[in-house]
Amino acid sequence: MPCFAPMKENVLENTLQAYREGLFAGTSGNLSLMDETGTWIAITPSSFRYERMKLDDIVVVEAATGAVVEGKHRPSSEWRMHAAIFRNVPGSRGVVHTHSPYATAFAVAGMPIPVILIEMIAYIGGDIPLSGFELPGSEELGATVSATLRDRNACLMANHGAVALGTTLDQAHLRAIYVEDAAKIYSLALQAGRATVLSEDAIAAMRRKLGR
Repeated sequence: MPCFAPMKENVLENTLQAYREGLFAGTSGNLSLMDETGTWIAITPSSFRYERMKLDDIVVVEAATGAVVEGKHRPSSEWRMHAAIFRNVPGSRGVVHTHSPYATAFAVAGMPIPVILIEMIAYIGGDIPLSGFELPGSEELGATVSATLRDRNACLMANHGAVALGTTLDQAHLRAIYVEDAAKIYSLALQAGRATVLSEDAIAAMRRKLGR
């Protein structure tokens, strides 16, 4: 059995920072990191307050079954969604699921976020789509969200929140920040009376510049 301490430290560091940034409140949201072999996932515990979270509170589970291999708590109830993303989105190893206010407001409104900022192409892959509603913790939610993320690095979850992925957990965390930033700017622009969406030509030009 490998030493899971580095994975757990990475999860804890990103979790506490995301909590300080207001990406979730109370015990909502969850973060995870899959090992290089795709065998194990380090994930935040279920229903545990972030301000009290320590290294030994992070749980390690088998990616295939969710069976706990290290930890004294139950893993996040959303472990199935995290596992589905890792299984179905090539290259993903870090997942951050947030309930950040502006992004979640658009998820509740049933409104995807169009490409209003050129940075969205670089960091998110384009617009921020909206996945369909499924019950939290279900296999169906994992299937719906992972399908939505096949050509994006983040999406909204209908009536639920937002999720971002990355080749590392640090990258997924940064993308979650950009999701909330884009949602906040979009919300403020709509309140001001209009949000101008980037043209397809501008989006295509940026994709060429990025080599995508």
